[in-house]
Amino acid sequence: MNSILTKCPICGNELAVTRLYCPQCDTTIEGHFSQGRNPFANLTTEQMQFALTFIRCEGRFNRMEEELSLSYPTLRNRLNEVIRALGFDPGREEPQPAVTRLSAEDRMRILDDLAQGKITSEEAQQQLRGVKTADSVEPNPADRKA
Repeated sequence: MNSILTKCPICGNELAVTRLYCPQCDTTIEGHFSQGRNPFANLTTEQMQFALTFIRCEGRFNRMEEELSLSYPTLRNRLNEVIRALGFDPGREEPQPAVTRLSAEDRMRILDDLAQGKITSEEAQQQLRGVKTADSVEPNPADRKA
């Protein structure tokens, strides 16, 4: 069975579904039916196969490299093509929080603040990881030993 066309092969406009048929009971229904908004309908057969492989391999490029015998840059380019075909902008990353290295004194200050109830355990975990948050207190430079 052929896959459903979404674009007219002559002019390129979107096709309208006007007939549905059930081969089991030989029922035909005619009218104007909405195809709904399916972004995957914009994918070529090759892009759909790539997306299915990506999902089957749980997004792991090392598994895809083995299965498809393609290099990482080729896989990355094909994924970007699929992302664009779905209407998204590839490579646009969310801003990551700034990470800093903490001294032993800074770690002790964070643990003291936690023990005194000045910060929550979640805030302490973030600060110990070196993630700066809007609420995090900068260490006092005077407290540092030279």
